[in-house]
Amino acid sequence: MIFSSALLAPFAAGAVDQDAIANDLSHPVLDALPRTDEERARIAGVTAPPTDFTAPEPFEAHPGGAATVRARDTADAFSDPSGNMSFEKELDFKLGNGLFKKLWVSSPSSTKASDGLGPVYNARSCQRCHLKDGRGHTPDGPEDSNVSMFLRLSVPTDAEPSKIETYLAGLGDTTPRTRPDPVYGGQLQDFAVPGHAAEAQMQVTYTERPVTLADGEVVTLRDPSYAIVDAAYGAPSPDIQISPRLTPQMIGLGLLEAIPAEDIIALADPDDADGDGISGKAQIVWSVEHDRPMLGRFGWKAGNPSVREQAASAFAGDIGISNPLFPDASGDCTARQDACIAGPHGDDDDRVTEIDAEGLDLVTFYSRNLGVPARRDIDDPQVLRGKEIFHVTGCASCHQPKFVTARLNDQPEQSFQLIWPYTDMLLHDMGDGLADNRPELRATGREWRTAPLWGIGLTRQVSGTEAYLHDGRARTLLEAILWHGGEAEAARDSVMDMPKTDRDALIRFLESL
Repeated sequence: MIFSSALLAPFAAGAVDQDAIANDLSHPVLDALPRTDEERARIAGVTAPPTDFTAPEPFEAHPGGAATVRARDTADAFSDPSGNMSFEKELDFKLGNGLFKKLWVSSPSSTKASDGLGPVYNARSCQRCHLKDGRGHTPDGPEDSNVSMFLRLSVPTDAEPSKIETYLAGLGDTTPRTRPDPVYGGQLQDFAVPGHAAEAQMQVTYTERPVTLADGEVVTLRDPSYAIVDAAYGAPSPDIQISPRLTPQMIGLGLLEAIPAEDIIALADPDDADGDGISGKAQIVWSVEHDRPMLGRFGWKAGNPSVREQAASAFAGDIGISNPLFPDASGDCTARQDACIAGPHGDDDDRVTEIDAEGLDLVTFYSRNLGVPARRDIDDPQVLRGKEIFHVTGCASCHQPKFVTARLNDQPEQSFQLIWPYTDMLLHDMGDGLADNRPELRATGREWRTAPLWGIGLTRQVSGTEAYLHDGRARTLLEAILWHGGEAEAARDSVMDMPKTDRDALIRFLESL
């Protein structure tokens, strides 16, 4: 798909060829039909902000469009296939689910189809991190597992710019460059196969901080502090940058991938030209699969452009499983981890890599098609009042309620659906409180991609606990709101100052998503 150079003006620097940028950021995987002027006008109408909060909007009960699934009252609420999936494709979904749950084992093994784990890793399966296809959880004390949470690692560098850094420099981007830590790589692996040492352990401690709201209600926030302990391969770099990451929910990923890039970029306002205090910007990443720049969509800082690359990078980084996009059998091991690189791996059979293209495609299909549950209680007066507050306070400025996906020739489940993800997919400055001080391409150390809110009200039901934001520090939705700063500071302050009845209505609305 091609979008106008006017939409890309925020990326411009001097005489940059805007049409070339438009071609660069199109999604080469999605076989999309161009929109007609009539379709654009219809889409503008159905995605316009609401003006009447006395009743639900048309189709609001189906956040995933025709792909929406019934809202189950069990922990499996996030594990159903797209509601519009054909019977013939359900087998692919089930096979992908089997690979998503598969426990990988170390090499050498008689189980050739399942060996290749590690040698150092964070989890033995995708499902171990994405619990019931939902969010992870923070460790409940020093003896609890960190399996659904890890530390991203990097160091500042003045090394020769990479392809994406060269591209971004041409757009005038001056975000500091980083590289993986030379000792521990791009993320800290806290498990290892027999005969190898785990890299180190993540240690998190919390300081509790009370926040008093205008009506006297006191909310206690957890302020986390992170450290690397029991390092097995020497001291990390003295200038290491660490960023805790909690695994996010998996629902609706294919629908987010199918949002036309032009619609996301149209919402970007990096210089706050309209003066509303919101200055989101689009992430741009280098596609490993297509060797070109693409719009970043997935991950806490939108570091991956597609569901397939997100899955492939997780196999390599989290489990140590090589695949067609990341063929290194030693995963995230660095040159300083000789035993890890020289150890036995599982890429010595007909698969060539530890998971082959067919397996990766099945996991991608599964990840693309985890259905979004239907909304609940959308006509409840308190929910409708909360929705009005959500819009009036400015929450919808970043948590964009609606999009219409592209017309796709080969993905009918995601094609031309009115969806309600409550995200603009852009990077926003969230203030000092949430800053990890670790840049990632266009994202500064204070910026995060707006997290989708669909399904958020089912978090406890699916995951058994509540943990919100990039590191799970927030134990309730209200705590998550109170951590918002930067561009969201005005909205947060409005929530702090409003009457409890309105605050309760806002939370009730979020719980209905």
